[in-house]
Amino acid sequence: MSAESDGRIAAARFRRDHRLGVQALGDLVSLVEQTTGIDVAVLDAGPDEHGLTVRDPLRNAVFIGVARTGRPMRQRSTLAHELAHVLFEDWSYVAEGTWSERRPEEVRADAFARHLLIPTEGLRGFLGDCGPEDMDLALLSQVTQRFLVSPPIAAIALEQAGYITEAVKAAWRAVATPWLATRFGWIDQYRVLQAESDRRRAPQRLLARAIDGYLEHVVSAQALATLRGVDVVTVAAELREAGIEAGEPPQAWTDSADLPDVDIDLNGLDDAAGESSPASTR
Repeated sequence: MSAESDGRIAAARFRRDHRLGVQALGDLVSLVEQTTGIDVAVLDAGPDEHGLTVRDPLRNAVFIGVARTGRPMRQRSTLAHELAHVLFEDWSYVAEGTWSERRPEEVRADAFARHLLIPTEGLRGFLGDCGPEDMDLALLSQVTQRFLVSPPIAAIALEQAGYITEAVKAAWRAVATPWLATRFGWIDQYRVLQAESDRRRAPQRLLARAIDGYLEHVVSAQALATLRGVDVVTVAAELREAGIEAGEPPQAWTDSADLPDVDIDLNGLDDAAGESSPASTR
C-alpha cells in the first residue's frame, strides 16, 4: 500500500479503537494523553522547530513535545503527525541528513494526521448534500473552523472527498486561517485558540504526580511553577483557590508511657568514685 493509504487506514483504526467516531476532535493534547498514555508537552522552541518524539527503549517510555506557536491549526497537525510516528514505531537512530524528497515515513505521518483530524466520513456528514457548485470560501471557512485544521489540509480533504477540483485545491491552499476567521466572523474564537496554543503546557500525568508530591511535602510550589513555566505566586494562588493545601508536615510524637523500660546499673558509678578518691586528697 502507499504511504497515503497506510496513514488513512491507521487513522481510521485509531478513531475506531478509541471510539472517537468521525466527528471533529477537541483538545488534542488531552485526547492523546488519555487514549495512549503518552506524555505530551507544549514547549518553548525555535521558529523552525515544530515537534519531536523521544523514546526511552529501556523503559519503553515515549514523550511527545510540540512547540508553542500562534498557529493553533499547525500545532494540532504537528501533534497528530508525531502520534503517527509513535503508532508506526518510526524510531530513527541516525541523522536524516539532507534529502531531496521527503521520506515515506513523513508522508505517511502527514496522511495519518490529515485523516485523523478531518476524516472523509466526518466531512461528508458535515457538508451533507453540498455539491461542487456549492463550494466557496465561506464553506472552506466552515470546514476549517469545524475541524480546526488549516485551509491547506481542509482543501486536500475536500479534493479527496470529491467536493473540489485540483485547481481549486491549489488556490485554496494559499488561504490563511486568520484571513478566513476575520472575513467570516470567528476571529474571536481564533484568538482564543491562539492564546491556548502559545502557552507552555506540562504533561498532565507528570503534573498530577508532582501535585501528589506537593501534598506529601516532597515537591515544592516552586517546583510545580517551574514544571508549568509560570511564576510561583500564580501556582500558590491556584492551589489555594482550589482548596489544595499541603498543610503542616505530620510529626510523630511518642508518649513517655510508650517508652520501653531500661535497667540502669548504678554500681559502676560507685566504683568510679572510689577509684578517684586518692587523687582528690593530693
